[in-house]
Amino acid sequence: MRIALAVEYDGSAFCGWQIQPHCHSVQAELEQALSQIANEPITVSCSGRTDTGVHGVAQVVHFDTSAERPVRAWTFGTNTHLNRHVAVHWAAMVDTEFHARFKALNRSYQYRILNRATRSGLHAGKLAWVNQPLDVPLMHEAAQHLLGTHDFSAFRSADCQARHAVRDLQQLDVTCHRSIVTIDVRANGFLHNMVRILSGCLIKIGKGEADSAW
Repeated sequence: MRIALAVEYDGSAFCGWQIQPHCHSVQAELEQALSQIANEPITVSCSGRTDTGVHGVAQVVHFDTSAERPVRAWTFGTNTHLNRHVAVHWAAMVDTEFHARFKALNRSYQYRILNRATRSGLHAGKLAWVNQPLDVPLMHEAAQHLLGTHDFSAFRSADCQARHAVRDLQQLDVTCHRSIVTIDVRANGFLHNMVRILSGCLIKIGKGEADSAW
């Protein structure tokens, strides 16, 4: 049978989503917990890999298993075996045609910036920090130039393994509330470091170092 889960996690203590030989990942943490519940090795597929330090609010995954368990076991049972920084939101039995990655309609990210003179102690690791004033309306104006389907080769890491860089950017909004600037971005898929590079470019514009058409 195929099970789908939604997982949330604090990425500060992990080297990203994907299993890597030299460090601990969210995927490895989740698979070890699920394997204990299933009493067999479990491998999960996710809707989208996240980088080191990136947090997950509703990372959708699926896995196949021959173990028959109540749906409750895949949530509450799995959570008892997980690091306190990782938790399963919900679980559901799904059709075998369901695929967390290939059936996803879009992915959403939120990049948040503390825009004030002093850094945060309470939100360290959860917010970027820019200590000079940002022109948020100009950042939002600039962001609109990037909407639509484009080749985003200039906005991906040199280590990106994607076969091509064409993506459909559906939303890129920049807003501010009480000194926290929020960049909301939604697309059919993202490239390695794409959100960070997009955000870095918008910050440069917000500082007045480039115009909105740049």
